[in-house]
Amino acid sequence: MSPQLIARSPDLQRLVDDGYEVEIVGGHLVLNSVPYVDAQRRVRLGRLVTALALAGDRTVQPATHVATFAGDFPCDAQGRPLSRISAGSARQALGGGLVVDHTFSSKPAQGYADYYELMTTYAAILSGPAEALDPGVSARTHRVVESTDGDAPFEYLDTATSRAGIADVSTKLARNRAVIVGLGGTGSYVLDLLAKTPLRRIDLYDGDVFLQHNAFRGPGAPSIEDLRRRPMKVDHWKAVYSRMHRGIEPHPVYVTEANIGELEGADIVFLCMDAGEAKVAIIRGLEAMGVRFIDVGMGLELVDGSLLGQLRVTTSTPAKREHVWAGQRVPMTGAGNDNVYARNIQVADLNALNACLAVIRWKKLVGFYVDLEGEHHSVYALDGNQLLNEEVDDAA
Repeated sequence: MSPQLIARSPDLQRLVDDGYEVEIVGGHLVLNSVPYVDAQRRVRLGRLVTALALAGDRTVQPATHVATFAGDFPCDAQGRPLSRISAGSARQALGGGLVVDHTFSSKPAQGYADYYELMTTYAAILSGPAEALDPGVSARTHRVVESTDGDAPFEYLDTATSRAGIADVSTKLARNRAVIVGLGGTGSYVLDLLAKTPLRRIDLYDGDVFLQHNAFRGPGAPSIEDLRRRPMKVDHWKAVYSRMHRGIEPHPVYVTEANIGELEGADIVFLCMDAGEAKVAIIRGLEAMGVRFIDVGMGLELVDGSLLGQLRVTTSTPAKREHVWAGQRVPMTGAGNDNVYARNIQVADLNALNACLAVIRWKKLVGFYVDLEGEHHSVYALDGNQLLNEEVDDAA
């Protein structure tokens, strides 16, 4: 992605054409081999870094005038700290192995027009004293550096993460493989959320056709032409989310005891399917393979002209599984006629909430969010707006 980004962004291409060592790491623009002077008046090389602001696959005017720097504190030719920039020292990891030591602030009245102006301004301030001591050094080395983002899971760079300064935390979500079994209302919202994470691969399993009632349960707005084509659910959702995420793999089949082995090695499996014998076989297979899974469910009743019900998220890990069976936390038989949801009532808001609770639980499992209780079973009661956590992990 980075070569295309550079080619389509005149300011980045200009940096390359002028001979700067341009690299894009974790949504940050990096100039490598920038000469500077340290406190001992030695000429050294550092890395100049700033967060990228993009519109699709090209840069826009920088959203910040701040730059960061990897190296010792830069000084003038006499070894005194530079006074031309406001600076602070705070070592921080920006993700993708990128670590910086200092923050610089030098803001022109009108801001920086583009990244060429921003980066060359800071590079000149840093390298000026070094060039005075050694006229042979320059930040314009004319050496080409390939970007480390070439195999990124996204079709375009995630710059929001870099601007928020949480890229290093987000690497906890960069797992190899997640699986969604069932692409109905809740499952499609699970996909919507997972597609925005750096998962390498997201496998979709569902043997159903995408029908009109599915349009009212899932995210987005399918066209009437989409519905007339009657695509398989997994193919429809791949077409939507592959615009953003490269690793979506559709499987237009149901998961059964015969093919459960295809889920072996998954980092997490989201079970978004109805209760029944098929679910029993899947759960037993996942347990046998040592795979973590999160099961979701919804039960609704019509009471005096209003809907009453609950949403459920049940987690099973190799360290804690007994509650699925002994505690009967996961229904293993059909929902029955008293469950209005089973009759295709349209409650996309509850589907979305159920999916959010499930994905949040996964993010807590991998350490993205703090997990104080380690709950393996949660129930949201609609009428009282209450969330009850049970089956708490004593080790949490």
